[in-house]
This record gives sequence, C-alpha cells and structure tokens, in this order.
Amino acid sequence: MTPASRTSALGTWLNRATVVVPLLAVATLIAVWGRDLPAVVEVCVVLLLAGSVLDAVHHAEVVAHRVGEPFGSLILAVAVTVIEVGLVITLMASGGAGAATLARDTVFAAVMITCNGIVGLSLLVTALRHRVAVFNPEGTGAMLGTVITLATLSLVLPTFTIGTPGPEFTGPQLAFAATASLVLYGLFVFVQNVRHRDYFLRSAGTRRHHGDASGPADEDRAAVPSVRTALSSLVLLVVSLVAVVGLAKVESATIETAVADAGLPHSVVGVVIALTILLPETLAAVRNARRDRVQISLNLALGSAMASIGLTIAAIAVASIWLATPLQLGLGPTQLVLLALTAGVGILTVMPGRATLLQAAVHLVICAAFLFLAANP
Repeated sequence: MTPASRTSALGTWLNRATVVVPLLAVATLIAVWGRDLPAVVEVCVVLLLAGSVLDAVHHAEVVAHRVGEPFGSLILAVAVTVIEVGLVITLMASGGAGAATLARDTVFAAVMITCNGIVGLSLLVTALRHRVAVFNPEGTGAMLGTVITLATLSLVLPTFTIGTPGPEFTGPQLAFAATASLVLYGLFVFVQNVRHRDYFLRSAGTRRHHGDASGPADEDRAAVPSVRTALSSLVLLVVSLVAVVGLAKVESATIETAVADAGLPHSVVGVVIALTILLPETLAAVRNARRDRVQISLNLALGSAMASIGLTIAAIAVASIWLATPLQLGLGPTQLVLLALTAGVGILTVMPGRATLLQAAVHLVICAAFLFLAANP
C-alpha cells in the first residue's frame, strides 16, 4: 500500500468514526442511564465521552466552514461552550463538595492551558522548524488584551468585591460581568472577521522571513462542504452534544469519587474538563504550527480562552438562577499569581511579533506549574 493510499484509507476511517461514535454514544447513554456500572463499562463510557467531544467539535467545524465567517466562528464557539457548560452544570447539579467553585476552576484551567500550554506548544513547534516564530502583534495583542480583561472582570474582581461574603458576585455584579463578557466577545468576532480581518492573518513579514511570497489568499484552503454534508454534520453535532451532556451526567459521581479517592483537590475536576474540551483545539493548533501557520495557532488558542470566559461565564450566570449551589468565581492567591504571571509573560511575548524557543519554554513551564499546583496546592 502506497503512502497516499494509506492516508486515504485513514481519512475514510476517521470520517466513518465521526458518524459511528456519536450514534454509539447515544445508544450507550440510553442503555446505561440510571444503572450502577462495572469498571469496564465505566472506562468505555469515558472513552465514548471523549470521542463525542472530539466529534462534536469536528462537526461544528464542518458547519462553520459551510456557513462562513463571521457566523462560522460563532457556531464553533457556541458548540464548544455548550459542551463546557453542559459538563460544568451537570457536575454542579450533583451538589458535591466543590460544586460552588467548579465553574471558576474550569474556566481558569481553560485560560491557563490555552494561554500557556497551547501557545507554548505552537511557538515551540514553529521555532524548532524555523528558529523564530513570527506573527501579527496587532491581532494577537488585541486577543490577549481581551482575554486579560475578561479574566479580570470575571475571575479576579469577585475576590475583592464586598457585596457578599466570600469570593462571590452579587446578582447585579454577576449580571454586569456576564453582559460585559458577551459584548466583548461579540465585538471581538466582528473585529476578527469583518472590520480588521487582516490583523489575524499571516503577515507579510512572516512570509518574507520564511522565504514565502504567497499571500493569505494563497494558503491552502479546504473545499467548502456541500449542503448535504453540512446538514448531516449539523444533525450529528446535535447528537454529539446530547451524548456529551448525558454521558457526563452518568459519569459525574464516578469522576468526583475518583478524584477524592486519589487524594486530589476538587479543582482537578475542572482541569480534567478543560483538558477534555481543549483537546481538539490543541491538536488543530499544533497541526497549523507544523504547517508554518503560527498565527492561526495563536488565533485558536486565544480565541478558545476568550470563548471559555466570555460565553461560559454568561451561560453559567443564567443557569445559576435555577441552581441551588452558590457560584464562587473569585480566584485564590496562588491562582491570582499564576494569572498575573501569564498576563505579564504573554504581553512580553506578543509585543515584538516574534518568539523563540525561550518564550515557548517559559509558557510551557507556567502551564506545567499550573498543572502541578492544581494537584499539589
């Protein structure tokens, strides 16, 4: 079998998997709902849950590609937000010991993983291949500034407000933070896809640095899916989202028990959720970095961070009306230090529009420190 035929066979198998896995996940959800499951079945359910997350993002990307920008970005962001909110609310509704801080832990984990882990990996892959990663500081800086503002409004201020005891917003404060998050995210989508789209594309300086005279229009673009393909992906997207939320409900008690039995703090649950949700973005960012499209990788990373805060906080703020569990969003001292370090290092990385292995290593070390301290506070 030639390499081309092996690649074609692999692509065919993956396309079939994106259809089979969501349907199998829903069938499994119906079969296991409300039952005590043996360990082997629990493992299968977790694997199907992870597969459904990957497939949901894949089908959202297909629909987004067919619709085009700026609505395509919104569809993809909404799909990822539904997954994140569904997982968080499902676990919060169980009323466990850390339910009140689960939303904070998940959103903060998403910010740290995207701004340090995915950014660091993207810069590392590009710098290893081209010595220097070159990107547009205008668009990347705008994204980073928006992420820092959203994180401060939603995760830092609740620690210092005095309207309620503890790291919580009052009702009006939460409504303001949620509204501001939605406004900033909506404005970002408009600026990225309509008003200043060139700020978020591969710059001319990047092409000159790597000896490439082609412009953004010459970069490889996948064929636009047909209407039939897009409609099929839309149906499978809904099926995948139902499977994700349902299987998360099935596994909620098991996840919390496993974390507690391992002697880990409850904040690790939020890290697990964030890692699961961000796996597709991580793979896509690394794939683009390998193709010398670091700007696209940074767009994916910081755009995911922005959606995680801007849309998730707003959705959970609305859901908190019906949840009996309080919503504690304020970060603790260690988390505040890590967020401040991330903001400072991110600004220094973005300002020159160029990064080397050193900047990549710094971001990856911060991500590693976050993961280590999440398990060993």
